[in-house]
Amino acid sequence: MKIEESNIVETNDYRVIIYPASRPFTAKESKTIAEKLYDFLAGWAAHGKALSSSFKIEKNQFIVICVDEEKEAASGCSIDALGKIMRELDSEFDLGLFDRMKASFVENGEVKTLKLSDFKNKIRNGELSKDIEVFDFSKNTYLDFLSHFLQPFNRSWAASIS
Repeated sequence: MKIEESNIVETNDYRVIIYPASRPFTAKESKTIAEKLYDFLAGWAAHGKALSSSFKIEKNQFIVICVDEEKEAASGCSIDALGKIMRELDSEFDLGLFDRMKASFVENGEVKTLKLSDFKNKIRNGELSKDIEVFDFSKNTYLDFLSHFLQPFNRSWAASIS
């Protein structure tokens, strides 16, 4: 399959689903993930109607799926189909895409991921500087993703750790 640029124009109206890996992708993994997602999204549908969608691999570690729900809403079955392909990728490459008990952050320009309990302990013990930036995987619109996916520690969800 030839990988081509998406012809989808991403707008703030898009629904966003973020799949955070526990580690960066290798070049081979990125290529395979991109190929499989292009193939999947080309045929992705809800109740027989094609979904206008795209994806991006952010920071070589996070898979971001965008769906234009103004054209057609992703339904339970279509979300299940997306989950199936993501579980297949997760299983094939051992990415930890469904492990939500982790925290990812940028320290000295490098993306790092820790178990959530380890992250909290390092913050509490002062082992992690509060100069870090923290990723927030709860974003569900593209505009929110663009504006708030990576936040300075003091404006992130992690600021409440005490």
